[in-house]
Amino acid sequence: MSRTGKTTVLAVLVLLLFTGTFTVTQADPPNTYEGDSLYAAVERAVFYVRALRADGSLKDTGTGFVVRPDGTALTASHVVNEADAIECVLNDTSAVPCRVEVQDASADTAVLKLFPPSDDSGAGKPFSYIPLRTRAVKIGERIYAIGYPMKNTAIITEGIVNSPRAEINGRDRMLVSSQLASGMSGGPLLDSHGYAAGVLSGSLRTMNGIHLAVDAQQALQVLEQIQEK
Repeated sequence: MSRTGKTTVLAVLVLLLFTGTFTVTQADPPNTYEGDSLYAAVERAVFYVRALRADGSLKDTGTGFVVRPDGTALTASHVVNEADAIECVLNDTSAVPCRVEVQDASADTAVLKLFPPSDDSGAGKPFSYIPLRTRAVKIGERIYAIGYPMKNTAIITEGIVNSPRAEINGRDRMLVSSQLASGMSGGPLLDSHGYAAGVLSGSLRTMNGIHLAVDAQQALQVLEQIQEK
């Protein structure tokens, strides 16, 4: 290309830049995971929940997941409701102190606060966490469920979004085909980019193989109640 041609191209680019019709973005596309790599990416943020009575006996079990590095976490409200104490067991089998900050039965979501052991400086180590998805899921979208049907055994199941929104007993729920076992309630429903698209809530007796989750937008509303306290 001649010097005159190069000058002309440069002038056009400058003109487009200043007229706003030429844009440059440095945003990287999100990572896309398969089941094995997704589990490896989030496993440290998912934990086993033991809800205890005042006498120390076991009332219920479930799953939770950390959503902020300071130990703010989510689980299902029905897992921790009326519990006198909560024990959170991380994937390395270490138990950390935790408490219920707020819960919403209609959204079947509870916010927990986990407290990490202090290091030599007296500061707690940040938690691994799973960011909440801010946009709604789409019907047919691939999703994954992670939870603890047994104390030392987390599992992952794969499925699709059967319906982003369905009214179940007067409450909005997401319908998914990822299999849920007892003890997985409160665990994360994940999209293929590693975001939590919802909180696992339970199963439908009237639909074989269809399970329930609270979408991330409802969970965010419960999370925001902490700031209002």
